[in-house]
Amino acid sequence: MAMQQITDHILMVRPANFGYNEQTAANNAFQKKDDSLPDDLIQELATAEFDELVAQLRKVGVEVLVVLDSEEPIKPDAIFPNNWVTFHQNGLIVTYPMNAPVRRLERREEIIRHMNTVYKFDKRLNLEDYEAQHQFLEGTGSLILDRPNQLAYACISPRTDEELLHLYCQKIGYQAVPFTAVDAQGQAIYHTNVMMALGETFVVICLDTIKNPNERALLLEKFEATQKEVIEISLQQMMSFAGNMLQVRGKDGQSWLVMSEQAHSSLSKAQIETIEKHTKILYSYIGHIEKYGGGSVRCMMAEVFVPD
Repeated sequence: MAMQQITDHILMVRPANFGYNEQTAANNAFQKKDDSLPDDLIQELATAEFDELVAQLRKVGVEVLVVLDSEEPIKPDAIFPNNWVTFHQNGLIVTYPMNAPVRRLERREEIIRHMNTVYKFDKRLNLEDYEAQHQFLEGTGSLILDRPNQLAYACISPRTDEELLHLYCQKIGYQAVPFTAVDAQGQAIYHTNVMMALGETFVVICLDTIKNPNERALLLEKFEATQKEVIEISLQQMMSFAGNMLQVRGKDGQSWLVMSEQAHSSLSKAQIETIEKHTKILYSYIGHIEKYGGGSVRCMMAEVFVPD
């Protein structure tokens, strides 16, 4: 069974109560607290941005399964399902331990049951019990998975526990590639997927966040060994969510690198040309989701690798 790096099936959760989350703001430097807009307007704007992104994805042939967020309990980050669940090509579903207590409410067994029924997933790995030990691993926020090469890249942070990373890799047969990454203020990057995006034949990465020369050299060595062209972004571009991208498959086998309008605007002409050697680009405006939620398009898409 050849493992695919990208998929044409995506799960997305349409928000019911999107908004700024005090619990996640402590270690997410991308979130902005701004009381100038009322909560109901923020929710309305975020939902419109969500719907537009879904429409753009469907237009290019991506199969998007939209699940409605439940009204109760209130879950301000439900729009980011990639942190609590992953769906693997070998029929495995993994659920993950989350740092913020309010985010743990996003795990919904009815979604798991639906996916089992529709797509015939038949294996389950539950990691949420590690929350009791204050060990967290937040799905494909924490993990950048190179599926064909069975590598799990992860920058260690309050939301990404190194011991749990190694245990996870042991259980699913991957090799862990841990490293440390910090922003311009020296704060740990909260999720690996804001500083790195891995495609089939390329990697977009902010190498300036990695201060340890040995760790940087190891990453570059891995990218060379797995034949990924390195497309480097700056710290400033990373803060515009240029690292938070996801490559997906559309109709006629065409691949697309999905990003936000803000991320696209931050890229240079040369960077865009390099990306376009590998894949087409799709971008959509999600400014309010980025501002209040502190995540971008990659966080909104949980990849579904339909079992063979």
